[in-house]
Amino acid sequence: MQKSYLGLKLFGGNINEKLFSERIDLLKKDIDNFIFYLVIAGTDTSQIRGISAAGMDSKARRKTALADAEFLLFGPSVDHKYKLPFLNSGVTPALISYVCSRLICASPIVVPIGIEEKPYFSHLVVEDNLEGPAKCLTTGNSMNKERVLNLYTKGLEIGKCSKQTLFISESVPGGTTTAQAVMAAFGLNVNDLIGSSLINAPRTLKTKVIKAGLLNANLKNNFDSIDVISSVGDPFQAFSMGLLIGARLANQSVILSGGCQMLAVVLLALEFIDSKEKQAFIDFVFIATTGWLIKDNLLSDLLDLITEKHNVNLIGLASPLNFKLSKNRELYDFEKGYVKEGVGAGGMSILAYLKGFSNDEIVSMCQINLERMKDLGQISSDKDY
Repeated sequence: MQKSYLGLKLFGGNINEKLFSERIDLLKKDIDNFIFYLVIAGTDTSQIRGISAAGMDSKARRKTALADAEFLLFGPSVDHKYKLPFLNSGVTPALISYVCSRLICASPIVVPIGIEEKPYFSHLVVEDNLEGPAKCLTTGNSMNKERVLNLYTKGLEIGKCSKQTLFISESVPGGTTTAQAVMAAFGLNVNDLIGSSLINAPRTLKTKVIKAGLLNANLKNNFDSIDVISSVGDPFQAFSMGLLIGARLANQSVILSGGCQMLAVVLLALEFIDSKEKQAFIDFVFIATTGWLIKDNLLSDLLDLITEKHNVNLIGLASPLNFKLSKNRELYDFEKGYVKEGVGAGGMSILAYLKGFSNDEIVSMCQINLERMKDLGQISSDKDY
């Protein structure tokens, strides 16, 4: 079910518009005081051929998250270190996030986990060593349990100390597959509901990969969220579950900006907390995404499936941003179903709208910055591979 408020599309089950409008108004008033996190993480699941469009090949996907983070922080720059990966269609959603973050004067904090090299730019360290990416989920042993617990605990501690609304976004190549694996581990039939960075999600491949992972994991009857992440998850999920739970313990609102990867974090948290606290926990949690990701209602159906399982009322909101009149092919490709979401693009653009910026203003800035990216050679070409 979809409705609209202040130009935003609301989706989810039982939409109490009065209550929801009150909460959106609170967010609107508090935009200048948000803490913005971009969690970039690595998983060898991204190395499976055909699993992700976040880079031309497996080698490129190793650098995608770093390039996204660099662009979110600095935008088009002659001094860039990482080239954004070549895409057959579209362009990184970090472009949208960068433009909107500048419009709302956000200062994102990058959290690298499982990235193969230390970023040169300022970042939040949550692991003592460069642990490297999670193993491919087909192993059924993505990460050892100690690492998952450490990441969860670190996120929990940071969340509990929060005194402001949190905005959590991600760049995790292969992350929609680990999200689907987590949901499947908890018994949800989501094979036809999970999207992809590809215009046509490789559903058969994902299902095959996840089936192998869960078979090798051999989860016992009393498994919990930590066990699931250890078996078929990724570092982003472990840290973000802790960050979400900690922030809610501190009575802070949380915007989870993304699609199925954020819903996987919600599911992990709901499975982990006390059953009596679930509705109070979810009351000030917002799923924020792009309008392109809810066009086919699959994300809305996925949200409903999770909320029905835990008998809670979680509502999502989708950005009205569109590139229907854009003169740039790369931007218009979003309207065709390419790329769709990532790097907090949906949530960032929603906040820009709530701050008073129009679609035309956002599109114009995206077009200007896209041309600058091309002039500076900041986007890879197919000749680079």
